[in-house]
Amino acid sequence: MSSSTERVTIKDVAARAGVSKGAVSLAFNHKPGVSAATRERIFEAARDLGWAPSATARSLSNQRVDVVGLALCRPARLLGLEPFYMEFISGIESVLAERSCSLLLRLVRDLDEETAVYKAWWGGRMIAGAILVDLREDDPRLPSLEGVGLPAVAVGHPSLTGPFPAVWTDDACAVGEAVRYLAALGHRRIARVGGPADLGHSAIRTRAFASTMRELGLEEARQIATGFDEKEGARATRSLLLAADRPTAIVYDNDIMAVAGAGVAAEMGFTVPDDLSLVAWDDSQLCRITHPTLSAMSHDVHHFGAEVARVLFDVIDGTHTGPHQAPTPTLTPRGSTSRAPRTGG
Repeated sequence: MSSSTERVTIKDVAARAGVSKGAVSLAFNHKPGVSAATRERIFEAARDLGWAPSATARSLSNQRVDVVGLALCRPARLLGLEPFYMEFISGIESVLAERSCSLLLRLVRDLDEETAVYKAWWGGRMIAGAILVDLREDDPRLPSLEGVGLPAVAVGHPSLTGPFPAVWTDDACAVGEAVRYLAALGHRRIARVGGPADLGHSAIRTRAFASTMRELGLEEARQIATGFDEKEGARATRSLLLAADRPTAIVYDNDIMAVAGAGVAAEMGFTVPDDLSLVAWDDSQLCRITHPTLSAMSHDVHHFGAEVARVLFDVIDGTHTGPHQAPTPTLTPRGSTSRAPRTGG
């Protein structure tokens, strides 16, 4: 035992146990986030050093925090226009309201800032847990946030979420359904206007699109990565329709880009759906008020957000049992895909 216990700090205990200070805090406050073996190693280190948390610190740490954190690496303007996140957040809020909890939302410029924000929130006891979105393959946020013991749920396929519990939809299956539907209408040249290439779900959709096209014996798929906004969606559509072997059908990764693409097609003299079929991801009111109405990959985004919040509370309470797969988006055919291509694909 140390002869100078008054000088021993939580940092010393963490170093002795080979863990972070956050892990020591979790262990002594009996919160999820550290394994039983790690917890015992921390207690042993504390006993060896003669350290115990002060009564004041324990009192503060035991106070209930009724706030959930969500940091988004998205431009504010795009977030305001994109129906998906508005519906997603409303679903989260519906569950938080049931528990008299609040959502702490922050827009950040990059992943480093996002990681720093979550660490500051958790270290300052401002949040009880967090929701991680827009995961990358080998996402650098995950090991950093695991290291501080942040309770979190990750929105994405389990292959992307690392140590954090996953809530996800089967994007690969949904992409396959869209391509098969268009092929059944007679389309041979189908293109995709996707989101940022570094996003994990974009990569999953890219691979699924290409493999389904090959499986059906269709012409090699052309896919264009964008930043999700209407200007990039319009630019990508124009590029596709100016090509000599232009597609007769285009699948878009969100509704904003699909609506912009429909506008470009009309400007260029193409008739939807006679000359060009369009399919949007994330069905919304935008898809239903466009003329012709847009076929879309539909799922209940509000319900999805609510499920994410419920799983997070299970994580915080220590009752979560494994990955949670939400219903797969399904195609809702509308006017933009009502007929076979005039050119025969």
